Amino acid sequence: MPATRRPVVALIEDEPDLVAMSRAYLEREGFAVVSAHDVRSARAVLRGHPVDLAVLDLGLPDGNGLDLLRGMRDEDGPPVIIVTGRGEETDRVLGLELGADDYVVKPFSQRELAARVRAVLRRTAPREDRGKAGRRPVLRLGDLVVDTGARQVRSVGGPIAFTPREYALLEFLSASPGQTFSPGQLLERLWEGADWQDPATVTEHVYRVRRKLLAAGVGAPRITTVRGFGYRLDVADDPPG
Repeated sequence: MPATRRPVVALIEDEPDLVAMSRAYLEREGFAVVSAHDVRSARAVLRGHPVDLAVLDLGLPDGNGLDLLRGMRDEDGPPVIIVTGRGEETDRVLGLELGADDYVVKPFSQRELAARVRAVLRRTAPREDRGKAGRRPVLRLGDLVVDTGARQVRSVGGPIAFTPREYALLEFLSASPGQTFSPGQLLERLWEGADWQDPATVTEHVYRVRRKLLAAGVGAPRITTVRGFGYRLDVADDPPG
C-alpha cells in the first residue's frame, strides 16, 4: 500500500537557526519541508516543488516579502502564513489585505507554528479531502450565487475572487442569513486556534469582503455590523438597524 504523501511546507526565511529549528519540528510533526532564504530563491522553490503551504517572512534581504506574496496570489499560489516582528502591525495588515491566510509574530513557538500550519491546511483543503462527499449546495442570495462545492462566488457581473479565508467567511454567513455572529464565534468557527487570534482579524476580513462585493456592484446581500454584537448577512437591500 503506497505511503500517504506528506504535505510540503516552504519556509521562506533568512535566519538559518530559525529555519533549522522550524524544519526539525515540522518534519517531526509529519510535514516535508523545503526552504529559501530570499525572494529569488523562494521563486525558484515555488516553481520547482509542489508546495502545499508557504511560511513567508516579510523581511527578506533582497526584496519585500509583500511583493512576493502579491505575486503568489496573482499566480494562484499556495496558502500563506506570514511572519512579522512584534512591532510590524502595518505589514501584517497589508499582508492580510493581499490575501495571506494567517500570520505569526516573532518570537513564536514551534508548536504554535505547526498548529497554525495544520489549521490553514484544513481550511484550504478541497472539500473532497475533508471527507464531505456529495454535491454541496448552491446558495442564491440577492445578487450573489455562492457555489459551496466549487468554492466560487458569482454576481451578475461574473465571478468574484476571494482568498480562501474571505470565501470561508462569506460562505459561513451565507449559510445563516439574518443571524448575528460575534467576532469570537467567527474566530472559533473559521480560525482554528482562535485563542491566538486578535478579534481585529475578523474586522479586517469583513472589510475586505465588503470592499470586493461593493467593487462587483453587489447591492444585496451585504454584511451588516450589529454594534456591540458582531456581524450578520442581510439579504434585503435595506437591512434593519
